[in-house]
Amino acid sequence: MNHQSIFNRDIKSHPVDTDARPSLLRPTYLLLAGTAVVLALMLWGADPDPAEATRHVSLPLSVPTEGNSPSEEIAISNADSDPLEDLNELSAPAAGPTPEEGQWHEVTVKSGDSLAGIFSRVGIPPRQLHDLLEQGGAANNLKKIYPGQTLRLMTSDSKGLVKLTYQVDKLSTLEIVHEDDEFTISTTHLTPERRQISASGIIDSSLFVAGQKANLSDNLTMELANIFAWDIDFALDIRKGDQFTVLYEELYLEGESIGHGEILAAEFINHGKRYQAVRYTDAGGKTDYYSLDGKSMRKTFLRSPVEFSRISSRFSLGRKHPILNKIRAHKGVDYAASRGTPIKATGNGKIVHRGNKGGYGKTIVIQHGSSYSTLYAHLTKYRGVLKTGSKVKQGQTIGYVGSSGLATGPHQHYEFRVNGAHRDPLKVKFPGADPLNKKYMDDFNAKASSLMAQIDTVRNVQLASNNQ
Repeated sequence: MNHQSIFNRDIKSHPVDTDARPSLLRPTYLLLAGTAVVLALMLWGADPDPAEATRHVSLPLSVPTEGNSPSEEIAISNADSDPLEDLNELSAPAAGPTPEEGQWHEVTVKSGDSLAGIFSRVGIPPRQLHDLLEQGGAANNLKKIYPGQTLRLMTSDSKGLVKLTYQVDKLSTLEIVHEDDEFTISTTHLTPERRQISASGIIDSSLFVAGQKANLSDNLTMELANIFAWDIDFALDIRKGDQFTVLYEELYLEGESIGHGEILAAEFINHGKRYQAVRYTDAGGKTDYYSLDGKSMRKTFLRSPVEFSRISSRFSLGRKHPILNKIRAHKGVDYAASRGTPIKATGNGKIVHRGNKGGYGKTIVIQHGSSYSTLYAHLTKYRGVLKTGSKVKQGQTIGYVGSSGLATGPHQHYEFRVNGAHRDPLKVKFPGADPLNKKYMDDFNAKASSLMAQIDTVRNVQLASNNQ
């Protein structure tokens, strides 16, 4: 007799008592309870082999339905492993940092991002950012982040910033550890392989086009121009047929080029006049570019405050003013350039005037020692951090080309004064920087001879190629 027939028989022989608790399921529960008791006694008294130990028992919580007996609802599984080991596996925490260790955030800098905004998004208090930047030194690299770079930050609820890593460039990685309110800052530097590369070109239209034809990057072309900027005005003096030759370093990391290094030696032939420069570092660590006689390529002043612009008006005592329409001395040089072009200080000095100055419009005047001063007029705006009294360095951007004041269009009006008297910026002779110390001349001559021999070879190959 099966359980279903027993269940049906009980219903027929025991009418339902509506005043008593339901008894329709009593036989089934009794049967299940009896089964459970038997199983419990068997398990209690058994001395099971650990390999055959019971892992779990599942008992039904509902009345069995047709075709599914109570015995089918009881699931007993045997394990092949130690149940304690299985318990440990089930209770082990998932891999990953604990709250005490912190949580990593990888942030790619986007346009418009600020360091304060990034720190805020990952939950770092503003005070910690302030304290970090107060450390100075290598930490200042964080002020130079730009779109596309990646910051990795570990934070915790209790500590805020825990650790930060930032790849400053392809060779340098900054790591900052914050512990007990103290910052430990370190920088890891990779050492690239350096290969000497040579290039030569002849100017047909512009220096940049010739540089591109010679496989020079725009940055490298700019550096080449800066070496000779004290002797050659690249806005005025460049002519078709001028020639350059350069020997520089290319940097490689794991066999892959990562950009150029320093220019080691260079030559520029302008109007048939040859200018040569060699990079040299003395025993005291001072590095500069020198002519072959040991004189610094640097002069006290740059020839031009605006790079690669054309001269629209020269120094003249009898020029007719384009707006006033009368003869009026033009005591400077005008460089035609598009609005917003950076204007550079031509020498080290201190800003003694920053503001409107009559027909000059927005103007900056820089005093260079006791004898020299320079004036920069018609600016569209000043560089924000600079003001009257600020010290500036040669080549530093001080403002941007505009047309403020009496000007017909955007240009840079530049004046040069010696003891208060105006001088033609294109003709005045500038004093030079300190020459190489005589005690280094023998070492310098040996290195310069080797480098210039390579320059000669590259130049001659270029000329031979052009004559074919």
